[in-house]
Amino acid sequence: MLILDRYITKQFIQTIFFGLLVFIMIFVIIDMFEKLDDFIDKDVPKSIIFEYYIVFLPEIIRLILPVSVLLAGLFTVGKMVNQNELTAIKAAGVSIYRFIIPFLIIAFLISCFSIYFGGYTVPQANKRRVYIEQNHMKKGLVNAGTNIFFQDTKTKIVTISYYDVERDQANRISIQEFDDNKQINLKSRIDAEKMKFDSLTGSWVIINGYQRFFVDDSIKADKIDTLFINNLNFSPAEVIKKQRKPEEMTLTELSEYSKEILRTGNDPTRIEIEYHSRFAFAFSSLVVILFGLPISINKRRGGLAIQFGINLLITFIYLIFMKVSQSFGKNGVLEPIITAWIANFIFLAAAVFNLYRVRK
Repeated sequence: MLILDRYITKQFIQTIFFGLLVFIMIFVIIDMFEKLDDFIDKDVPKSIIFEYYIVFLPEIIRLILPVSVLLAGLFTVGKMVNQNELTAIKAAGVSIYRFIIPFLIIAFLISCFSIYFGGYTVPQANKRRVYIEQNHMKKGLVNAGTNIFFQDTKTKIVTISYYDVERDQANRISIQEFDDNKQINLKSRIDAEKMKFDSLTGSWVIINGYQRFFVDDSIKADKIDTLFINNLNFSPAEVIKKQRKPEEMTLTELSEYSKEILRTGNDPTRIEIEYHSRFAFAFSSLVVILFGLPISINKRRGGLAIQFGINLLITFIYLIFMKVSQSFGKNGVLEPIITAWIANFIFLAAAVFNLYRVRK
């Protein structure tokens, strides 16, 4: 049995790498033609274009890995069926269920690897890719550090026109605080030229501004030369982090960001869905191979092309269903963890049923 397992493993892994290589080349060529005008119009250097696609590779691999695993499983089994190797394996007393074990183990290991790869490697690469798009391709994205707007607590909103990362200094800032009981009523507002972080006291220092208090119909204004504020719940490192897109955040950062949003009184549902979806999508390789193998094992009229078409159609339906379920979750219809995993559970149950029906 070890000889058979090694043979299947070798064929399966080789085909996965071949599929990844082919899909990466197709993806890069299509994307390059799509962005060619941007590269030319913005006079992007060749070295930057090369770096852009290097840092884009992790995201491409994450997206096409399930399809590559499905393709590899289909061609590996299809080849064995067409060459009557599977018939000989059955004749030797090996059941179909025992035959697919190497495929499932490899798919499971790939899924475990995908959790770390998609949760940490891909976001780090995406940070650099987004930076290149912002600074070299000028795609109309807002530069990190400008026009920062966020809710610090349930009643406090902070606006920063520009944040100087090198000096840990916020420029042209506004802090609005609303009434606890009636949150449409503005209680106080600070407008200042600068705000710096004092690491010794762990507080922010307002420099050169005004503080206004709104009481009933009257307004009291005080000029500020220097004012220490110790009730702001963010550090200099968190200022830029608040402007990141979810695709640039690691699993750890997503978890922390979700807790931070909840603490400020906002709804963290979208971030929680993204967090759980990273795990769910990582296991899509296992789901598609478990669903696709039973279809590929038996010979069908039309040969390998029909089998590939059926498997590919089912895979795209599965991925589309995953995206649709996320839309329901973001609208509050489903819990975040159910939203992320419902497609896996449904198609996994269908795959197990389909496997049970396969002729032994």
